[in-house]
Amino acid sequence: MKIALVQQANSADREANLEKSLAGIAEAAQAGASLVVLQELHTGLYFCQTEDPAVFNQAEPIPGPGTDFLSRAAAEHGVVIVGSLFERRAAGIYHNTAVVLDSDGGLAGLYRKMHIPDDPGYYEKYYFTPGDLGFEPVDTSVGRLGVLVCWDQWFPEGARLMALAGAELLIYPTAIGWDPNDSEEEQARQRDAWITIQRAHAIANGLPVAACNRTGFEADPGGATAGSRFWGSSFVCGPQGEMLAQAPPDAETVLLADVDMARAEQVRRIWPYLRDRRIDAYHDLLKRYRD
Repeated sequence: MKIALVQQANSADREANLEKSLAGIAEAAQAGASLVVLQELHTGLYFCQTEDPAVFNQAEPIPGPGTDFLSRAAAEHGVVIVGSLFERRAAGIYHNTAVVLDSDGGLAGLYRKMHIPDDPGYYEKYYFTPGDLGFEPVDTSVGRLGVLVCWDQWFPEGARLMALAGAELLIYPTAIGWDPNDSEEEQARQRDAWITIQRAHAIANGLPVAACNRTGFEADPGGATAGSRFWGSSFVCGPQGEMLAQAPPDAETVLLADVDMARAEQVRRIWPYLRDRRIDAYHDLLKRYRD
């Protein structure tokens, strides 16, 4: 299966961002992709650099305008699309939600981000209620997709639970970047850790992984930090962690990769991690910490 990741730089202009995403979807379909992944919160700026109650006005219902837009694009181009929206579920309840549109334009399913960070420049706990849908893959015309979102990518438990539920591909829409004040050495360590942990999920679960990140610089509206320079570097790797395709850190890109969806079966036969799990001995994983 040919998949595409649309890595883009965003502005405060929602319509311009959507048109840019649409152009990426069209380019991907023209190149033969059957699955297109957009980055986290692709309709606007990454607004979590500061806490501002007015930002909640950007949230939308699901189904709603964002899903309608992606539905039309999916049906027009005959592709499955994974998008990422700021969901207004009810007054005071908002989620960071990934949506999956099937190739006929139908809403195949959604995933609400489970792990919510709260760090300088990433004040997501202010905006997002933790997801309550669990780690359930979404069935589509191209396969069963294990869709997670950004901060989820650091937690092996989420990847494992998606794999145990039959996911055939792990997908991470992402918005992560550097603090411009960090040294080049520290920036390199952070980016390498981000790539390594996700390749490890591929290896540990015998599944391909696709991570779609944004690129470009976005200023901190509050001026408290130096802003964030998103490091792009979107990539696709195979079930042994082998790198199939990777985007540059500093350029908008429609990244294409050919993924052999049958390969996971072969890899799991020679590296049977799921067979050898000691599920009888893992009960302490349900504790916050072992005192």
